[in-house]
Amino acid sequence: MKSHITLQERLKDLRTEKGLTLKELEAKTGISSSALGEYETDENKGIPHYVLVALADFYNVSLDYLFDKSEVRENTNRDITELNLSDSVLDVLKSGTINNRLLGEIICHPSFKKLMADTEIFVDGVASQSVQSVNAYADVLRKRIMGEFNPSADDAGLLVLDACTIEEERYFLNKLQLDLEPIVKDIRTAHVSDKETATDTTVADRVNELFDNVKKHKDDFMSILTFQFCRELGMNPKNLSPLELETLQGIFARSKNYKQVMNSRKNKKKHK
Repeated sequence: MKSHITLQERLKDLRTEKGLTLKELEAKTGISSSALGEYETDENKGIPHYVLVALADFYNVSLDYLFDKSEVRENTNRDITELNLSDSVLDVLKSGTINNRLLGEIICHPSFKKLMADTEIFVDGVASQSVQSVNAYADVLRKRIMGEFNPSADDAGLLVLDACTIEEERYFLNKLQLDLEPIVKDIRTAHVSDKETATDTTVADRVNELFDNVKKHKDDFMSILTFQFCRELGMNPKNLSPLELETLQGIFARSKNYKQVMNSRKNKKKHK
């Protein structure tokens, strides 16, 4: 997922959130719709300070929120001590080693409270006594049945009792997984169109496609391979120095795929 929202994206999101067209926003702010459109799309377009202030006031957000410096929309004087966070937690949040935006989305998900409640029950052992009571009941009942009726080991009733025995740790770990799944799935769905999301095309796919394209040609294989490779990297092979070209083609010549293609061509010539 993306960890940063540009100013342009933020402005467009705020307008969309209010359900306004550019023309409607122009009528409410006095800023031309053409300029507003550029502010929302052109990252190289400078935005005057007075415009930023006007838009922040209109959307009732802080400038820090516009510039993605804070997830808090309005300027507030909240005391951080009210959050009851330890110094170590604050250090992690400020370190930049985790995606605070993602953490915030997880916390704000409607199912997060259930995840926290079940986690607290497991960590504090709130349900341990109840689990032990259920297991003890099933165990006593099993012994009573065995003593009075002496059923076979594969008796259906005994198997049901055995299934009723609760392994507390495994039960709660499974429960926590079920709590977490809808949270991460919903967030993943919400960010499916993010530019930074990984694509389905792997490096191996691209390399194999490159070799497949080159093999279709009957011209000098090494020259075509060099051209295709440079094109993939956005380079002009004509701009390579003789030494750079020799080094690059030397690397190609050592590859297994290149040797296979060359051997295949030799075999075809022998059979003609």
